[in-house]
Amino acid sequence: MTTAQSATGRTITTSIPARLDRLPWSRWHWTVVLGLGTVWILDGLEVTVVGNIAGRLSEPGSGLPITSGEVTGIAAALYVAGACAGALFWGRLTDIWGRKKLFMITLAVYLGATALTAVAFDTWWFFLFRFLTGFGIGGEYAAINSAVDELIPAQYRGRVDLMINGSFWLGAVGGSLLSILALNTDIFPANVGWRLTFALGAVLSLVILLVRRHVPESPRWLLIHGRDEEAERIVGDIERRVEAERNEPLPRPEGELTIQQRKNVTFTEIARTVFAKYRRRSVLGFSLFIGQAFLYNAITFGFGAILTTFFDVPSGSTGYYFAVIAVGNFMGPLLLGKLFDTVGRRVMISGTYLLSGILLFGTAWLFDRGSLSATTLTACWCAVLFFASAGASSAYLTVSEVFPMETRAMSIAFFYALGTAAGGISGPLLFAKLTETGVVGDTVLAFRIGAGLMCAAGLVAAFLAVNAERRSLEDIAAPLTAASKAKDRSRTDPAADGSEPATA
Repeated sequence: MTTAQSATGRTITTSIPARLDRLPWSRWHWTVVLGLGTVWILDGLEVTVVGNIAGRLSEPGSGLPITSGEVTGIAAALYVAGACAGALFWGRLTDIWGRKKLFMITLAVYLGATALTAVAFDTWWFFLFRFLTGFGIGGEYAAINSAVDELIPAQYRGRVDLMINGSFWLGAVGGSLLSILALNTDIFPANVGWRLTFALGAVLSLVILLVRRHVPESPRWLLIHGRDEEAERIVGDIERRVEAERNEPLPRPEGELTIQQRKNVTFTEIARTVFAKYRRRSVLGFSLFIGQAFLYNAITFGFGAILTTFFDVPSGSTGYYFAVIAVGNFMGPLLLGKLFDTVGRRVMISGTYLLSGILLFGTAWLFDRGSLSATTLTACWCAVLFFASAGASSAYLTVSEVFPMETRAMSIAFFYALGTAAGGISGPLLFAKLTETGVVGDTVLAFRIGAGLMCAAGLVAAFLAVNAERRSLEDIAAPLTAASKAKDRSRTDPAADGSEPATA
């Protein structure tokens, strides 16, 4: 590493990004996955539990004066609204304060809020802490996806990111099965069981918090913020661990990066980068997030209501059905993830969105004809969500890797917040209203809206997706602090900047 002084701060030339990208997979990388990725299990647990306990919470004796529609509609929308607000609030701080500080703080916020949800004594209290629980989770999206992409080698980044985001559905399986146990009044009183599900989320988050202490700060973030000596120590320690594990020297890194260190980037620079230099990528990000957010937030919060309304499934048994589609959801990213690094981003992102949308149109047609039972509807949703889950996870991967380092967390937060606000808040409210009517045509309409948005996003991806597979983050989008030579190259060579000219 070499350094020099410039008018805007120290200029350094470093091979640290290349050193991180050339690392083989190791036990250390599993530490990152377990310490950071497991939080999506909590998110899946939260969302699924609320959807499955809606019927029980609305029954007399639950301890809350609340209706099923308020749980799957207002409370669900408040949770998503909190996540959107949290993403924007914590996302900016993640770019300023660093990844590690924020993924510790946001998990602590989630822990406290979900624990206080467990002791809700009135509807307003339940609503308030559902919002604050989402506020913590929203910050996790920005901090975790930034850290994961900056620590995981380029050749594994796609599959790891999809697997981590897909682990949401492991939490959904747990939430489904947990709700079956918690809602069994032979085991727990009606006003106690649902509280224990939220308390368990708090306990699990405490365990994750302890594991997460061992995950280091992103060396890429440290480099840009003038802490290159600390970055060097972290990367050197990782390299020694990997070499000791493999008992052989690591290959030489290829490529160096020259940057002018700065403390912060202004909102004006972020806006110019996202909406001017990379506006095609912005269209892509919005499309992917709106499509998956409407589909997932609507059906996740409302699936239990569909089963009870149209198929007379008891509220205490909906968890069995949800556990099945949750398994299908997790298998999608798990089995298809490697293809995002081999076949490529463009083909896989557009393909998974389009396939899920087409299958959902088919499900809507069968549901409208009265050809489905609770079991066959669940089977149809398994097929839809196998592809949709991989596609939805790729939305987070896309916005976290196609924008410059200095704007990464804020870009994730921005696209997540706006896309989710458009689809994730309106989705549960609209879906709850449509399913409450008990009219088949209303629910079919909701299915078709979700399918149409997924297909539209797939078509956008077919034209605008960036071929980011197995490429360094700095090659996909040069840092804003890159020295003038690197910036000039990105202006004249589209391949150096993610196949999108600066003026496109």
